[in-house]
Amino acid sequence: QVQLVESGGGLVQAGGSLRLSCAASGRTSSRPAMGWFRQAPGKAREFVAAITWSNANTNYADSAKGRCTISRDNAKNTVYLQMNSLKPEDTAVYSCAITGSGRDYYSPSSIPADYNYWGQGTQVTVSS
Repeated sequence: QVQLVESGGGLVQAGGSLRLSCAASGRTSSRPAMGWFRQAPGKAREFVAAITWSNANTNYADSAKGRCTISRDNAKNTVYLQMNSLKPEDTAVYSCAITGSGRDYYSPSSIPADYNYWGQGTQVTVSS
C-alpha cells in the first residue's frame, strides 16, 4: 500500500507563507506524477499544482501561478508546495496525491482521476 504523509499546514495571516510537504512510501511507481489539490468548505475539490518525478515538469492552476512553487526531492520521495502571498480565499484542506503503477508520467496531470493514492490532507487557514 502507498502512503502519503502531509505536513506544513497551519494558521497564517494574509500575505504570509507556508511550505507544505508530502512524503510517499510503499510500492510507488518509479516515474509517477504527484499533485496538490484543495477543497474549501462548501466547494468542490480543485487542482492546485503537479509535478512529474522523471523530468520535473510542472503544471499550475491559474490561482496558484506566481504565488506557488511545486518541487520534488527524488531521494526522499517527497514533494513540496511553497505558497507565498496567501489570501483568505486560499483557506482549504490541501491534499497530496500520487499516480499508480502501470504507466510512467512525463506530463503532470491536473485530473483527479489520474491519481490513485491520496493523503489525509492538511488544513491551511489564512486569516484576514
